[in-house]
Amino acid sequence: MATCDVCGNDYWMAFEVRTLTGETYTFDSFECAIQRLAPLCEHCKCRIIGHGVEVEGRFFCCAHCAREGAATLGQQIRDTVGAHPG
Repeated sequence: MATCDVCGNDYWMAFEVRTLTGETYTFDSFECAIQRLAPLCEHCKCRIIGHGVEVEGRFFCCAHCAREGAATLGQQIRDTVGAHPG
C-alpha cells in the first residue's frame, strides 16, 4: 500500500502523479491531489481546478478575478462560455 503525501492515509488504491519537472507525488484521492498541485487564484485564493485565466503570467480562477487582479490587461478579459454571440 502507499501513503498519501497530503493526508497520510495508507490506501491500497493510491496513485502517483509525476510532474513535468520530475517530481513524484502519491495521493489517495483527487481531493488531495488538487490541494497539493492546483495553483491558487491570485485574487480570491481559491484553487484553480478548471482552465482558469492567465494574464501576464499571473493565474486567476475566472475572468472576474482577472479583471479585479490584473490592472493592465484585466479589463480586456471576458468570460465567453455560454455567451450569446450578438
